[in-house]
This record gives sequence, structure tokens and C-alpha cells, in this order.
Amino acid sequence: RQMCIRDSSACMRCSCRVSTTSLFLQKNGNNMEHSLIDGTARLTRRRVLSGAGTLAAAGLLPRLASAQTAWPTKPIRFVVPFAPGGSSEIVARSTAAELGKTLGQSVFVDNKPGAAGNIAMSEVARAEDQHTVILGHIGTLAVNPYIFEKMPWKLSDFKPVSLLAKVPSLYVVHPDVPVRNLREFIAYAKSKPGKLSYGSAGNGSAGHLAFEFLKMSADIFMLHVPYRGTGPMLTDLMAGRLEASAVGAAAIIPFIKAGKVRCIATGSSQRLPQLPDVPTVAEQGFPGFEMTQWYGLIAPSNLAPDHLAKLSAETMKAVKAPDALARLHADAAEPIGDTPDQFAKFIASEQERWKKVIARAQIKPD
Repeated sequence: RQMCIRDSSACMRCSCRVSTTSLFLQKNGNNMEHSLIDGTARLTRRRVLSGAGTLAAAGLLPRLASAQTAWPTKPIRFVVPFAPGGSSEIVARSTAAELGKTLGQSVFVDNKPGAAGNIAMSEVARAEDQHTVILGHIGTLAVNPYIFEKMPWKLSDFKPVSLLAKVPSLYVVHPDVPVRNLREFIAYAKSKPGKLSYGSAGNGSAGHLAFEFLKMSADIFMLHVPYRGTGPMLTDLMAGRLEASAVGAAAIIPFIKAGKVRCIATGSSQRLPQLPDVPTVAEQGFPGFEMTQWYGLIAPSNLAPDHLAKLSAETMKAVKAPDALARLHADAAEPIGDTPDQFAKFIASEQERWKKVIARAQIKPD
């Protein structure tokens, strides 16, 4: 006979002694009841739950609830869809370091560049291990949907977790370019239409958008040279193979201070404490101009709701932890740390903003 209680336990209905454990569901009219296969005892769901509660209180049942909600159970892979060396990595590593302290598991950053971030996005969209997340970015989330006719992933493949940080774009030139500020640069570019080039981390990247936005605002024409990441682009810029670029503050400030590039304007709404002598674009003849890159954490849509809630809560704490604040502020990054709903609304607003710029600038994929 198969009975409902463990070996040599008493049946809750008839107090008989039993030897085998098993419960099964038996349909009885419109009701589903737990039944015993001894032909004599029948337990309703309420009775079973009541008895289970009594046994749990006595320590006789395993703590299944705790086992089901325990997460993470192994290290978390934090994918960055760009090459090392840019603002994306600075924000990701700062966040990963803090998350590792509170989640009870390490969080490691895995750079996976290529195809404007689509290679990494596609891979993570299919991840089913509940322990893989990816850095969402202005390029992948607000640009790619409007420059690629077909993508190997959809926005619905992901769940927003939290907006991590905003980083102002800085407009820089090689030291040999004979300009000291944005006004002089615009005049210089207009005197050499199509002869100057600027580099970016790739088509549809934040740097690409930032410079196209400036070109549209200032009515200048320059050639765009896309790279596979900020690092390789900066190498060519500092070598003099490019005249200019727009780069996230976190990645470029050390090179500005070292004199390897010259900053002619910031895309922030106010001057940066790290570069107090550099005026904003708005100050130099373009009122209301603002250009920031942004980075957020997103997860595959199959991430369990309780895991998402925990990850979001811990992420909001992580970006505002003292160590994280110190690192991000040092690199002129603004920590955010919002809710999944707030991040979702922000993404939608950015898509609306940039699809107009993309259409006008006729930005195309590599």
C-alpha cells in the first residue's frame, strides 16, 4: 500500500501504521483532493496543509520554501557587450564588485564585443541558467532597434533590472589639431568639410550618437570611423590617426589629464568638477544641448520574478554603496539605481529621442 506519511508514521485520518510515502491527486467532481491508496482514508487539501504545517513546526518536514527561494546558487556572469577600456567596463566592474558583497556569490564581468552589441545580446537572451545578466546601453537598447532591419534578439527577450549610471560625453581632439575650444573646432571643421575624421566605438555606439548630434547641431561635415570598442579607437586617436571623438568621461578623463588628448567641450548640463576649466557645449553657443551615455542592468526574460526582485533591490544598493559612489564620482559618472519600472520607462523615452536622430543622420550598421 502507498500511504501519505513517512515510514512507521501515523495516518492523520485513521491512526493506522503505514510503511510507504506517497500522495497523489484524485479528481472528485470539480474538486482535486489528496487521497490515500488504502481505500479507507481521504484527505482534503486543507487537512494536508494543516498536517504539513504541524510537522514542519516540529522539524519533521524539509524546509522546501527556503530551498526554492535561495538565489544565486553559483557565480553570476555579467556580460558587457563591448571591448574592454570604455565607460561600460568601469560602470560594470564597479557594480559587480558591490553585488558580489551582498549576493553571497561572486559576480564576474565578461566582455563580449561584436556587431554593435548584438552578439552578446543574442547569447544572453537565450541564457537559461538564471545566473547570466548583461549591461544594457544606449546603443543596444535605444539605437540598434532602429538601425538593424533584423536582429537576433527582441526587446521582449529581456527584463529591465535597474539603470546604473549616466556618464557625460566629452568632446576631445588630438593635441595637434589647432583648436582650444568648441567654437574654434566648428570653424576649423567648416573650413575643411569632409577632410576631418572622428572615431567611435562602433556604429550606433554612444560616441557615434554624440558626435552625430553635435554635427547636426553645428551643421558640420566630418567622416565617421567606427571601431570595435573604445580602447582601439583611443589608440588611433592618441596616435594622430583621428582628429576627434566623443567619449564617456569615465574612460577619457585620465588621458585628458595626461595631455594625450584635449577636451574642447563637455556634453553635461554643468561643468564637471574634474574639468572645471572646460565649458559645456551649451555654454559655447548651443543652449539646452546635453549628451550623456547611460548604462543599466538587464536580465533574460526567463529570470524568475523573485530572482529579479532580489537582483533589482541589491543593484539599487550596490550603485549607491560608499565604495561605488567614490569610484563613479571619480570618473564623473552619475549613479542612478532605479526600479525595473522606472528603467523601462526611461528606455522607452530614449528610444523616442534617438530614433529621430538616427533617421536624420541616416545611421546604418557596420
